[in-house]
Amino acid sequence: MPGDIERGKKLYMQRCAMCHTTEAGGKHKTGPNLHGFIGKVGGQISGFKFSKVNKEIGVWTEEKLDQLLENPKKLMPGSKMIFKGLQDAQARKDLIAYIKSIT
Repeated sequence: MPGDIERGKKLYMQRCAMCHTTEAGGKHKTGPNLHGFIGKVGGQISGFKFSKVNKEIGVWTEEKLDQLLENPKKLMPGSKMIFKGLQDAQARKDLIAYIKSIT
């Protein structure tokens, strides 16, 4: 089942918005601005100090984002991100659909 953008928006506001922005040219918060990061090499957004593991992640794909959302500490051990993860696979699809829709 494809991701539900409206459900993803609710999840983003509940779980991500306190640390990340998504608008073009948006400021960084505790975490980096996420505008347009899918398809780009991790750790390359200017103005944010990334962890070593984020700089070594390679290109951010939907699959990598899904892995991160499921278990951040497994994909990026040593990351400062405090998000514990989303176990529900459909919720992750919804969140990814929303992030893609706004960036």
